[in-house]
Amino acid sequence: MGAAGTGTQTGAGIGRRRFIGTAAGLAAAAGTGLLSMGDAGPARATRRPGRRPPRTRPLFLGTYTSVAGGGTGIGYGTYDTMTGQITAAGVVAGVPDPSYLALAPSGRTLYAVNEREQGEVTAMALRPDGPPTVLGTRSTGGAGPCHLSVHPGGRWLLSANYLSGSVAVHPVDRATGALGERTDLVTHSSPPPGPGQDGPHAHQIITAPDGRHVLAVDLGNDTVYTYRLDTAAGKLTQLSYAALRPGAGPRHLTFHPSGAFAYLANEVDNTVVVCRYDRRSGRLTPGTPQPTGTGPGTSYPAQILVTRNGGFAYLANRGHNSLTRYAVEEAGARLRLLDTVPVGGDFPRQIAFSPDQRWLFAANQKSGSVTVFSVDARTGALDRAAAPFTAPVPVCVLPR
Repeated sequence: MGAAGTGTQTGAGIGRRRFIGTAAGLAAAAGTGLLSMGDAGPARATRRPGRRPPRTRPLFLGTYTSVAGGGTGIGYGTYDTMTGQITAAGVVAGVPDPSYLALAPSGRTLYAVNEREQGEVTAMALRPDGPPTVLGTRSTGGAGPCHLSVHPGGRWLLSANYLSGSVAVHPVDRATGALGERTDLVTHSSPPPGPGQDGPHAHQIITAPDGRHVLAVDLGNDTVYTYRLDTAAGKLTQLSYAALRPGAGPRHLTFHPSGAFAYLANEVDNTVVVCRYDRRSGRLTPGTPQPTGTGPGTSYPAQILVTRNGGFAYLANRGHNSLTRYAVEEAGARLRLLDTVPVGGDFPRQIAFSPDQRWLFAANQKSGSVTVFSVDARTGALDRAAAPFTAPVPVCVLPR
């Protein structure tokens, strides 16, 4: 199922990804306008002495536009930095099935996948005084793109095509943030698909904290691939791959702040794995699968986050409708399960921290809501804050 969602138009693969997707009864949410740039412009590394932080900051929502009760584009608005409350402002219409979103390192450009049979990625310019402006769209060369990320240098956009099991690279114009034609497309062909899978299904692509290696998570092949990105030509070279146990269904990977460990959420076998990461080679070594705290069966773990100080990790469990809290121990080498907290919605597809990590937002696809939690920096405890925000089929939330 996509890092931000599952399929859109037609075809067996897209229908399969969407089986834990949209619920009926979201007609009331379908008309909700989403989110506003408010008075907060692009994020800046420093502020003038004596200047107070803004009370509101921007927030964006991804959705499906081709499902019953879905949205009409990318929602935008604000959240209150003191309460977590979300306020709607509008929609960037005409962006089809924007199921996953990512920001450029500069904070001036927003990118979205268009999760369709003919996959695309769209770039949008952000302005402090108005809605995002679409800069253009490019083909990913694959089907059902469900995840994208921007290389730390800001010059390359990386995307993962779920249905075709491939990853793509697009150049980014330094001045405008617009996308150029694709420079590479790599299909995962080895090892063979895992049990019950019909082929490779690339689910995520990110750059390691060292900036030297790109990792792609493939649910269908039970594999995480390590690539080197040629930052002059935009080409990927595979260096190694890490095989998970058959049927694990790896979905989402996140790194410990030290860069020495990464945590992998496995959607199919309902586990989390601590992986060692070798900075020199880029090789990932998975450890022993651990429980999610949701009991027997599978709860379709979705996304895992780690706090900036490396003290706690959080996992979204879609079937269980909960967030699992882990203590991170032994300098990142160990996750200790603490508890699970009801998410307050149905099917938390994706979760995200606010930049200061005071708030954790959960996009609940089936209930058409975004719930907000305050994060205790000392204990990692989560407490519900503000009222749930109603939105049409929210599958990705991106606070700035």
